[in-house]
Amino acid sequence: MVSEVGTESGSVRVDVWLWAVRMVKTRSAATASCRAGHVRINNAPAKAAAAVRVGDEVRLRHEGRDRVLVVRGLLRKRVGAPVAVTCYEDNSPPPPPRAAVAPAGVRDRGTGRPTKRDRREMERLRGAGLGMPQPPSYEWEAGRERG
Repeated sequence: MVSEVGTESGSVRVDVWLWAVRMVKTRSAATASCRAGHVRINNAPAKAAAAVRVGDEVRLRHEGRDRVLVVRGLLRKRVGAPVAVTCYEDNSPPPPPRAAVAPAGVRDRGTGRPTKRDRREMERLRGAGLGMPQPPSYEWEAGRERG
């Protein structure tokens, strides 16, 4: 099988290259990222058909993270991950650390039943009231009498 990896002078469309090196799942997703302005080549906004050459710096904002890639090889077809990783140098900043937060509503064992204040705080943390059904209200509407 002949590999499509090349370092010779030439160029490849940026959407094809991003798809081939497995930065995005589909070529149409790469095209959409270019249209949305999430792709830059050498600090210039890039359209999907913009040419990428060896040595170019490609910046991609994908899945809430900024990726900085230096092109080391050109690909026209999607290849396996071990081959794809040889075609770029990743200079991305490290992802932000995940916050070490205790799960909402978890109580220490043996602390007893939660108070009304504790229960309301747990509901607020869980997101109760955000599209979730609420228990029926027993307040009487104005103009209606108790029967």
